Amino acid sequence: MTENSSETTLPDSASDVSDVPPEAVDDHADSQPAAVPRNPAAWNAALENAVAAARCADELRGQDIVVLNLTKLTSIVDFFVIVTASSRRQMHAIADEVHRVLKQERGNQRLGAEGYRTEANWLLTDYGDVVVHVFTEDGRALYDLEQLWADAERIDWQAPQPDGSGGPQRSR
Repeated sequence: MTENSSETTLPDSASDVSDVPPEAVDDHADSQPAAVPRNPAAWNAALENAVAAARCADELRGQDIVVLNLTKLTSIVDFFVIVTASSRRQMHAIADEVHRVLKQERGNQRLGAEGYRTEANWLLTDYGDVVVHVFTEDGRALYDLEQLWADAERIDWQAPQPDGSGGPQRSR
């Protein structure tokens, strides 16, 4: 690093941290927003996928459905859809129907699924921009994702748009 330079250079070797100047270390990295604002069209598509998943779960009598906007908190996923089912059979029915709707009607690919082949109280399906969590009542209380992600904005997936289109709105 030159004396007149305002840039900080890091050592070539990742293992050589003794040469890292203190001003290059961000002690507050965890307190900063993790996500960079997305393209509005991509964000809207992700929102529509989350709302479609929530509505699908609602049609199959899922309970306490919540859609969380995580874009300001993490860059890993845009939305969580959280649903409670009254039985394992209903959990599977909801997850399967959400998959059918997101794949066949909306053109999304499921990237992963957890809990299908176990006696778990939680099924998770990952669509990249949306992760759907279907819980038993006990599982939802145990994992308490709403508390874990308490800073996330809740999306009112049932509210009609001002233009009457029936689309989602951000909760206030």
